[in-house]
Amino acid sequence: MDHSADAQRTDLMTITRFVLNEQSKQPEARGDFTILLSHIVLGCKFVCSAVSKGEEQKKLDVLSNDVFVKALVSSGRTCILVSEEDEEATFVEPSKRGKYIIFGIYLVKENREPTIEDVLQPGKNMLAAGYCMYGSSCTFVLSTGSGVNGFTLDPSLGEFILTHPDIKVPKKGKIYSVNEGNAKNWDGPTTKYVENCKFPKDGSSPKSLRYVGSMVADVHRTFLYGGIFLYPADKKSPNGKLRVLYEVFPMSFLMEQAGGQAFTGKQRALDLVPTKLHERSPIFLGSYDDVEEIKALYAADQKLE
Repeated sequence: MDHSADAQRTDLMTITRFVLNEQSKQPEARGDFTILLSHIVLGCKFVCSAVSKGEEQKKLDVLSNDVFVKALVSSGRTCILVSEEDEEATFVEPSKRGKYIIFGIYLVKENREPTIEDVLQPGKNMLAAGYCMYGSSCTFVLSTGSGVNGFTLDPSLGEFILTHPDIKVPKKGKIYSVNEGNAKNWDGPTTKYVENCKFPKDGSSPKSLRYVGSMVADVHRTFLYGGIFLYPADKKSPNGKLRVLYEVFPMSFLMEQAGGQAFTGKQRALDLVPTKLHERSPIFLGSYDDVEEIKALYAADQKLE
């Protein structure tokens, strides 16, 4: 990105401008959602700055958790926060309370005190989801329920700029992403699917394995190039490893908004109704046709039982 050229442009679509434009399309909007997103973006910028400095004052995951909890509470637009770093949900005091729940954003029910039940909603009830990926550049991917857009932080401007508008995952991909170190513990459908990725029975070219080990990095690549991300249940983790509320649901929401699918091995991921805060689930998500293939294998396996 040519930062000197960008600094002289006035037509850049910043994430602030983008969110305000989306707000203007909703006549009943009061700005609460926009304020909440602005605090999420601020948290992302803070963490990106910490990453770039390489300081070791705190472990990055702990620092990030502290930053986002403080940013979200100070927004005055949240009621309950759930994070991997905290065993219990964080209830926001009434004077600083809003109407949203984070890691995926939901509305709470009106006219009563928020409870854990407000958190344990199916993913299909989410209003928005997103993730921020830190590295040589800082990328923020967001969906408010009408498509997926990607923004890149321009350090010279201190703003996230729209760089990937209306992301659409290819209908079929050439990449599969899975930890094959767990292969001996997989069930039949997953084993068959990965075998067919390597040795296609129709004579087509095999898929390429790409696996970073970070869900965000692996799914981000899937958004851009297509394919499938698999984190199946296995003999060691029969309920899967990824957490439903703040890993499975947000990524599944984004994937569906980008034209892909997300499947648990039994059902559409966003139809799952969690029963506890840190519940786990298997997940298969990615290009529509690729997920259809593994859904067919699970359906055939169930018929044999």
